[in-house]
Amino acid sequence: MLLSKVVGEVVATQNHVTHDALKLLLVRQIDRAGAEHGAPLVAVDTLDAGVGDTVLLTLDGWAAMTAVKRAKAPIDAAVIAIVDSVDWLEAEPAQADGGRR
Repeated sequence: MLLSKVVGEVVATQNHVTHDALKLLLVRQIDRAGAEHGAPLVAVDTLDAGVGDTVLLTLDGWAAMTAVKRAKAPIDAAVIAIVDSVDWLEAEPAQADGGRR
C-alpha cells in the first residue's frame, strides 16, 4: 500500500464493462513531507475521494478488484482509504548504509 495524493480525475467515455459506474482518479505517491514523486497512476476510487485528498492506495490486483466488489475485473490499483493524519514514529527513514557516507 502507498500513501498518495489525488492530483486529478480521469474521464473515459469508453470503458471495459467491469468498469461501468466506477470513478477513476489520477494519484501520485507522496513522501513523509507530503511531496509528490514518481509517475502518476490511475486508480479506481472506492470512497469518493477528491483532488487534494491524501489516500491509501493498493497496487495489488486481488485487493483492488475485491475493494470494488468486481471479481475478475482488470483492476490493479484502488483507493482503499482517505487518510486523516499520519503519525510517523521516527524522525527520518532509516538508511540502508546506516547513515554512513
